[in-house]
Parts: sequence; structure tokens; C-alpha cells
Amino acid sequence: MFLNSHTYHSLRYGILSVEELVKQAAYSGAKELVLTDINTVTAVYDFKKECEKFGIKPIVGVEIRKENQLLYIAIAKDETGMAEINRLLTNYNCFGGELPQVSPGFQKVFVVYPLKNIPEALKEDEFIGVRAEELNLLIRPEWQTFLDKMVLLHPVTFKTKKEFNLHKILRAIDQNTLVSKLSENDFCSPKEVFQPLENIIEKFKRYPQIIQNTQYILEQCSFNFDFETPKNKIYFTENKESDDALLRKLAYKGLEKRYPEKTQIVLDRIEKELKVVTEMNFAGYFLITLDIVRYSNRRGFLHVGRGSGANSIISYCLGITEICPIELNLYFERFLNTKRKNPPDFDIDWSWRERDEILKYIFERYGKDHVAFCGTNVEFKYRSIFREVGKAFGLPKEELDVLAKNPMATHDDNKVVKLVQKYGMLLEKFPNQRSMHSCGILISQEPITNYTALEMPPKGFPIVQFDMNVAEDIGFEKFDILSQRGLGTINDTLKLVQKNKGIDIDIHNTALFKKDKNCNDFLSIGKTIGCFYIESPAMRGLLRRLKCEDYPTLVAASSIIRPGVAKSGMMKEYIFRHNNPTQFEYFHEVFEEHLGETYGIMVYQEDVIKIALHFGGVSADDGDVLRRAMSGKSRSIQKLQEVREHFFESCARKGHPEQLSQEVYRQIESFAGYSFCKAHSASYAVESYQSLYLKVYYPVEFMVSAINNGGGFYRTEVYVHECRMAGGKIHNPCVNRSLFETTVYGEDVFLGFMHIEKLESRLAAFIPEERENNGDYTSVENFIKRVPVGIETLQTLIFVGAFRFTGKPKNELLIEARLLMIHFKPEYRLPNFFETPVQDYQLPELKRNRFEDAFDEIEILGFAVSCSPFDLLQTKYRSKVMANDLLQFHKKEVKMLAYLISRKHVPTKRGTMFFGTWIDADGNFFDTAHFPDNLQKYSFQGGGCYLLLGLVEVDFHFPTITILKMAKMPFIPDPRYAEDDQKSYEIHRKINEDISMTSRNPYPQEHEIGLPRHKMVMNNNKV
Repeated sequence: MFLNSHTYHSLRYGILSVEELVKQAAYSGAKELVLTDINTVTAVYDFKKECEKFGIKPIVGVEIRKENQLLYIAIAKDETGMAEINRLLTNYNCFGGELPQVSPGFQKVFVVYPLKNIPEALKEDEFIGVRAEELNLLIRPEWQTFLDKMVLLHPVTFKTKKEFNLHKILRAIDQNTLVSKLSENDFCSPKEVFQPLENIIEKFKRYPQIIQNTQYILEQCSFNFDFETPKNKIYFTENKESDDALLRKLAYKGLEKRYPEKTQIVLDRIEKELKVVTEMNFAGYFLITLDIVRYSNRRGFLHVGRGSGANSIISYCLGITEICPIELNLYFERFLNTKRKNPPDFDIDWSWRERDEILKYIFERYGKDHVAFCGTNVEFKYRSIFREVGKAFGLPKEELDVLAKNPMATHDDNKVVKLVQKYGMLLEKFPNQRSMHSCGILISQEPITNYTALEMPPKGFPIVQFDMNVAEDIGFEKFDILSQRGLGTINDTLKLVQKNKGIDIDIHNTALFKKDKNCNDFLSIGKTIGCFYIESPAMRGLLRRLKCEDYPTLVAASSIIRPGVAKSGMMKEYIFRHNNPTQFEYFHEVFEEHLGETYGIMVYQEDVIKIALHFGGVSADDGDVLRRAMSGKSRSIQKLQEVREHFFESCARKGHPEQLSQEVYRQIESFAGYSFCKAHSASYAVESYQSLYLKVYYPVEFMVSAINNGGGFYRTEVYVHECRMAGGKIHNPCVNRSLFETTVYGEDVFLGFMHIEKLESRLAAFIPEERENNGDYTSVENFIKRVPVGIETLQTLIFVGAFRFTGKPKNELLIEARLLMIHFKPEYRLPNFFETPVQDYQLPELKRNRFEDAFDEIEILGFAVSCSPFDLLQTKYRSKVMANDLLQFHKKEVKMLAYLISRKHVPTKRGTMFFGTWIDADGNFFDTAHFPDNLQKYSFQGGGCYLLLGLVEVDFHFPTITILKMAKMPFIPDPRYAEDDQKSYEIHRKINEDISMTSRNPYPQEHEIGLPRHKMVMNNNKV
């Protein structure tokens, strides 16, 4: 009898999760249940599975609302009816169609109207819903003729009074108003709860026709969805046979190029893969992926193929990936096995500039009716919860800021705040809005609206109304189309080198890069700023600790830096074993046989599968569960727990010591967070080498490209510094030399107009465009006539030095500009056939302090260009010990003067600690550790230069200074405000630092890991 029930996917309206809704229906005695969330089908597939657990017949539909007004309830007779509803919602969400006030004439849908919105005539499958509290209205004559078209309407939205109050708060949030200002029309009836079925029927016993009509709808409807059949586009060509033949042909064609010698190992591997791909009907998936990559190649775009699909020799031969599985001995079963129902993952990266072009191609090539992004549910988060709930209770902004930014324990202890906390905590894990998955694309065989309604978020690509987990459950496999700035940096460098030096670089010749001695020298000392994935302080430290100087070590490093490996202590243990290969034993022969190349340590996802199968003896199905657990999603972690018992039972049967089994499983479990498969790490390593090669041999062009692509881990200033260290001569923006982006002429690097914070992007693009069309600017007056600029923007350009080509000092240019702008009229910007002579102003000589330019630059660009930060210090002291000397000072105290680059915040049980990254006066990087006790006395005071006193600790070739004392060193007063004490130190606050936050615990130290370094043997069932 429940034709109208809501979950919390009725955003900012419903309260019940899918599980709770179905459980409550079962308690009420329901045999059938209709899910009708408001304007969404997000929950229908989870709903069906949940109903089957309780023996309830699932029926699905949608409550159609417009501007908070209930128009009607659409209940699908079957999957075809669901598709009709999906198309109605899609037309409204994506194409500007209207939600009609009355049903549009469905074929396979029952429609239930509320009493407040009844059409003049009811069609055959249309009914009027009557609530129990509305029964007394039926005695009126005007309703008597409709009795045979009425059904019982008992909506369900919440469970308890507390949840009803939460519903009202959600409605206030949605309406952006106070709870106290809601009208009765803004929220649901307090009676919208489950009641025992017999109680509801009892209320309608005088109207048996209404009960019969309701039962009729429930009997006629069903939702028999097939979860097993793949929903992706099946064939690239006409049929399976032609797909298989085409894939084989293209794979062998690529084989000729990749493996000219064609060894038997290669031939066996490709035949093995083709056999499995054919059996599993995945040829179409490979060919569609290849089609997208070929389009990219035709456009001259760079891409990186990664994910488990990079384990495949087929994908390597096709050019989808650049990873040779033979070279790295990649584990085929991680990529594909006959137990696996879904095709392998292809994560394909493009430059952030080019990704939209790829997406546009996919939508056009495969049809807008068959392509959409995965959706994702954005949940209420801690800060947003307290802001939104607090606002609904009428708290002022100042109090909302305090609630949002501080832990609950520190909140005021008053009645309203307690209410905000009480209801706010109930909203945890509630969906707040739907958004677009960052990269997941679905390409369906049937029209995608057969499965879901679509929405159109601001980014302009339609999304389905469910997330990637549901997509996978119902038979979709997403294509991951990603973007990154690292590829943009590589691509732009190639273009710059070709333009400036006439050199064409084959960036795909990765075999050359991997063996290049200079590249590997840079790698071993962590000289990798700007290089994809290997530039962060943590990664550079790891490279130095490993003395990483070859491709296989970099592949391993790319994975052991991941949280799954690092937090288990395996990163620390790997570093020890890599540096001391003779000082450990494999604690079991399985680890030596299958993990020999990583010193018996699980580093990659496939290592977990190998150990689970060969050490634990678990089934292949359980091994696949472990594989899927690597994603770190809650569903996967839950499945991982289900395998735990099987693992220990199997280990016991194989006679493994319990202590050993516990340790092995501890390592496996740590991977349930995040880790890479080996091919994924290898793909990253290849791109890292491509970046590194360009940095080594074309450093100025490379750093300019890094700057233009928004850098990576660090702020722009750091990449500008690195460009200067590489030999680039850095110049401030110039109206006659600069472009919108930073550009390079030989060794001269001109910062782009994009870096001037106060300059509108439109104007920043117009200045070089006008220069290109009509020649260089000859003076400030000439510039004013040609560029629509106001006095404030003109002054900013003068202050940054953009008119230094005139040879006039800034003071004189400022006076000239103001005099010109007083009498200047916009109509004078019309082109003149006869250029009037530039007026020559005779002005007194005005002197400037030599550091005024540096403070102008800090104010406008965020960092000094004309001098080093050390030049601005009041002290003349410079360190005797420099960064390059630190390896000689193990266990010794050093005093250093340094400029702060970044610091990473890590919470610990004893309080907050930081890891700092600095440059010394020579421009070289080094790292520090700051422990909680020390930070209480010697805390960070913002960006700038500090005097550091600390103890050097050299950990496997990598020095870190544990700080004992530090003090921020004062800069000189701003000479531009010599007469104003207040302003003379104001700009100092603009000196930047990068702060990265993390919620993880510090990685365990060697003595905390406890991984056995000796063989573990059985002795009377004890270790």
C-alpha cells in the first residue's frame, strides 16, 4: 500500500537511507514497496537489491515536482516505463524542456495525482491519490464520480520525530531560509511514517474500491532488472566475429613495430591474451579505447595509458599504453582472468588543455544518447554541516565560522549550538548534491536513458544519476578519461624546443630516456622539481634514500610512496632491504619465489594477489575480491573483511605459523586503502622519465612550460627559481616582449601577464594580441591609445616594470600616465592614419631605492624577481653550512639561513608536527623535521627567511635537519613607505609559503614495523 516512499536521495528532503527504508517497510508488513524519490532515480538499483533481501517486491517510479510543488507520482509498470520517466526528467534537466503540469501520456507508467493537481480528464492508467486525512473530503459530490479512479496514498519520508525535525532543517537549507520561516507547504506532513499495513487499510475500509485500485497498481508493476548482462557498447564493428578479427589484425600489426624480433615469449603472451579477450567478449572495449587514442594521435595530443590495462601486451602493441609487460614481467592475471566479469581498467590521461576535446569527440562519435559521465553523490561534510544547519537556526556568520572551523569540543555550550550539533551529526554521510565523477565515462549499447535519467551540471557534460559503484553493479564499465598538468608541461616543452631550437624530440623513445646517465644522476639526487609525480618533498626524499638510478627502482618507488604501502611500514622496510640486500632473509620461500625483485615485500596490487593465492591458498574468486579491495572504496573494504576468515582457514590448512599468517594479512589489509598495480606505477615512471629527460637537456624551456601549466606541487615562485637555477634570465612582464603566458627567447624568460594578479585575463590576452596585429608599443601614450586600460591597471603595469623599454624610471612614468589619463577620452582609441607626436614631459629627476622594485614585485606577482629573498634581509649573515654540505654533518648540529618553500602538517598523538622544505642562499633545497614539543617554542611565523639550528640525520643518503631552534629573520622595511611605519611592514605578509595538510599518522619507524628479517619455520606449531 506504499505507493510513495522517499530515501535521502530526494536531496534535502528525504531522511531514510535505502537500507532503512526497506527495513522499515518489512517491519510494517509490506509485501510490495514503491520507491518514488523526488525527480531522481539514483537509488532504484540499490533499492531492488535491498528489497530482495527482505522478500519485498520492488517497484520503482519518481515523484515529479516543480518548484516545490507536487505535480504527480509516476510509477513504472516495468523497465520500459522507467525509461519513459527517465526521458521526461532528462529532457527537463538537460535540454530545457518543461515538466508538464499533467502526465505527458506515458505508455507503461501509472500516474497518481494529488488532490490539488487533478487534470480535467483522467487517462486509463491515471489515478488520484487520497491520504487518510483527506478521506472526509470524499463526501462532497464533486469527488463521488472519481471514486473508481482513486488510490490509497500514504507517503513515507522519515521514521521518528527527531527525523521529522531534521527533514524541516533540510527544507530550510534547500530554501535558504530559517526553520522558523518555513510554511506548511515547504515540508512534508508529520504523518509520513511507516505504519502497520493493517492500520492503513483499516482507515480506508469504507472505500474498498480505493484499496482494490491500489492493489491493482502493485500487482501490475514489477522491476525485473538484469544485473548480469553487460550494458556497455558491445561491438565496435558490426558483430563479435569482426571485432575479434580486427583486434587480432591490429595487435599483430603493432607487434611488428614493438617487437621486431618476435620471440616465442612475446608470441605466446599475445596469443594467451587474445584468447581470453575473445572468450570474455572484450574485443569491442579494446577497440573503442583504441579509437579514442587514435583520434588523440591524429590531433597530435600526448596521452598516457595506465590502470590494469597497461599490464596487457595487446594494449602495448596497439599503442594504448607505453609499458612493455615482458620487460617488467607484468602479471597477466591482474589485467584479465576468466573469473573476472568486467573488462580491465584503462585510465587514460591527457593534458588538462586537451581533455575537453577528447570528451567532445567521444560524445559526438558514440552519440549523446549513449554517452554520459558517471555521477557522484557529494555528501554533507563537517564544515558544510555546521554552516548550513547553523544558518537554518539563524546563527550569524561569525558564529558559523567558529562552528565550521573548530572541533565540536571547543564549541559554545548554549542551547542553539547544542541543537546545531545534535542535528548536524545526523546529517553525516547524507548526500547533499549530485556532481560529476572526475573522469568516468559510460558508453552504452542501448540508449542510456533506458537505465537512468540524466542531469547537466555546470561543466556541460551530462551525468547519470548514480555513482560508479552502482554503474559497475548494473553492468557498466567506465572509461576513465583523465587530465593532468604533467602532460601539458611535456607537450608545451616539445613545442617550445621545436620553436626556439628547431629540434624535434621523439618523446616516445622512452628506452633512451631510461638508460640516460644524466637522467639517472638527476633521479638519484632528487633533482626533479617540475617532473611529473617525482617532485614532491616526500618523493624526492625517497629517491635519494633509494639512490634511485634506474627504471625498475623508479617503478617500485612510484608504488611504495602510496599510503597503502607506506603506512604498513613496508616503504621503510623496502628502503632498508634495497640498501642492505645481504642483511635479511626471506621469511618464507613463497615470498622469495614471487616477490624476489621487491625483496620479499608486497609493493604492487598484484603482489597481494600472488601472496593470497600462493601463500594463503585462497580461491581465485577471493583473490579477485582482494584485487578489488585495492580501490579503497567502502564496499571493497567490506568485501575484504569477508575474505579474512577464508584466508586464515586456508593458511592453517597449509601449516603456516599463525604469527606469520597474521603479519602477512596485516600487510595485505594495508593495501585496502590505496596502492598501485605494477603497470600503473610503470606508466607513471615512464612519464616521469619523459619529464626528467626534458628537464636535464632543455631545462629553461621545461621550467617555462611547468610555470605555464600551473606547476604541480609548488607555487609559481619555486618554478621561477628553478628556471633561474637552470640558466634562465628571468624578466618581469613587458608589454613588448611578454605574452599571456610566460615565454622564452633563448635564455631570456619573460613572465606572462597571467601572473599579474590585478590584471583581468581579458586584458592580459589583449595586450600581446594588439601588439602582434599592429606592432610594438612605442610609449605609454601609444599604449593608452591602443589598449582599453584604466589608470589603476596602467599603474600596476608601470610598477611591475612593463614599460621599462622606454628607459624612463617608474616615478616619471607614473606622473606621465596620470597626466595623459586626465585628458584622454576613449574615442581617441580609434585608429589614426597620422600618429601625433608623443608629448615630451620635462620632469625633475626622481630617485628610487634599489629595493623598491622587489617590493613592487612581491605586491603584484607574489614574489621578488629582481633580487633574492636573502637580499632583502636586514642581517648580512649567510650560512657557513649549505644544503650540499649536509651529508658530511651526520649527527652534528648545524646553523643555516634558509627561505621557506613548503611545510607539510602531520597530526600525531603528541600534537602537530611539520616537515619543512627550504632553499639556502645558493638556491639548493633541503628538508627539516619539526616535532610538537619544539613547535610550541619555535613555531612557524609565515613565509620568509628563518635562521635554523638543528641536528642533521642522514637516513640512507638523505639528510634531514631535526630542528632544535628557529627564528624568522626580519626583512628590511618597505622603502616605498619610508615615512609610514605601519605600511612599511604591510607587504611582508604577502611572502608566501605552501602548506599541505594531511590527516594520516606519521609512517612507522623501523623498530615499530616488526617485519621478520629471518626465515620463519614450524616448531611444534610455534614460530
